[in-house]
Amino acid sequence: MNKLEQIFERILWESRLMVVFSVIASILAAFTLVIIGTYDILLIFKELFHAFSDQEIYEQFHKDAITHIISAIDAYLISTVLLIFGIGLYELFVSKIDYAEKDTRSSKILIVHSLDQLKDKLAKVIVMVLIVTFFKHAVKYSYEEVLNLLYLGIGIFLIALAIYLLAKSHEAHKNEEH
Repeated sequence: MNKLEQIFERILWESRLMVVFSVIASILAAFTLVIIGTYDILLIFKELFHAFSDQEIYEQFHKDAITHIISAIDAYLISTVLLIFGIGLYELFVSKIDYAEKDTRSSKILIVHSLDQLKDKLAKVIVMVLIVTFFKHAVKYSYEEVLNLLYLGIGIFLIALAIYLLAKSHEAHKNEEH
């Protein structure tokens, strides 16, 4: 029974390596979103000089440019989430990334030592994605009623509150570490 238990436990332990598929998929998805965001920016540059030919064309270009830039920021932020997630999974389940630990150029944001650290880093970036998404919808929306402006103000207040709470949480974690 002891030999069978050892074999079973070894299989269980090595099954953690299937996370590599999630890591690869996350990194590829992040790369794809960087390409999509960059393409959105390139679309703006493509139309930039044509936009100055007519006032009506410029006004439409202005609206489209803001939408494309916000979409690009959104894609970049989500790609950051996927990158942090993929690298974090690798460090937690497969192996430490020695190169990142020794690299003096890195900001250590991608280094993850616990599931709580990964969760905190992802939560911060996800809040930023939600803020950008809110901003994208707020820019497109037509504010014809006073109540809509009140809702916009409430949304901005909630965003400020979320940022404040994230900062407080970060300070609390720093104080716990020291």
